[in-house]
Amino acid sequence: MLLQSSISDFPEQFSRTEQLIGEKALKKLQGATIAIFGLGGVGSFTVEALVRAGIGKLILVDHDKIQPSNINRQLFATHSTINKLKIDIACKRIKDINPKCIVKSFPLFYTKNIDKSCSTNLQLLEDELSKCSYIVDAIDTVSSKLLLIEKAKALEIPIISCMGTGNKVDPCQFKISDIYKTEMCPLARVIRQECKKRHIKHLKVLFSTEKPITNQSPPASISYVTAIAGLMLASEVISNLIT
Repeated sequence: MLLQSSISDFPEQFSRTEQLIGEKALKKLQGATIAIFGLGGVGSFTVEALVRAGIGKLILVDHDKIQPSNINRQLFATHSTINKLKIDIACKRIKDINPKCIVKSFPLFYTKNIDKSCSTNLQLLEDELSKCSYIVDAIDTVSSKLLLIEKAKALEIPIISCMGTGNKVDPCQFKISDIYKTEMCPLARVIRQECKKRHIKHLKVLFSTEKPITNQSPPASISYVTAIAGLMLASEVISNLIT
């Protein structure tokens, strides 16, 4: 009979991370709270990297169920998880990686016109956001991205926003910069214009300088591009927390 193990059975779980960044930095990660909006091809890999690095608390926001078309690029998407909420699969996986990680999940669509049945959840979410160390925007919808960016700026919480990863094949052309220094990315162009209207002077983003190889809608995608974008977002968050 196999007994379920706990993290206390594996005190060396974060030992190699500690060897790399030091005990003080690891404790900073364990004391941090990160919110991730969007658990698709980008966000799912961001979550994976953060929990494996030892982040102590994660706030997850996503209302979607897994579809067959997600399997080509989304970490939580497999044949056995089709039609299940992404957020439920994420929570289960997180606890399996690090049982001590605190997870707050919000299965809602982040929007101004939120359904009344979700209003309580939205208030709870916004209470949690006010205590965040960092916010990761991996949302697809422009209006929701802008709403989240505005909320982060109002709360004075660091945010990094992912621009377009669809219709691209070269992950080496991803960059992290300010929204006003972006180029080539159609989504970044829209966000840049909207930030100007809202008098948002700075916004850290991940974007690609690669010219889209197709104009498919919904965007075409491949496994490694979105994955690397998600891992780069996690890298930036962790670097900012420990330096």
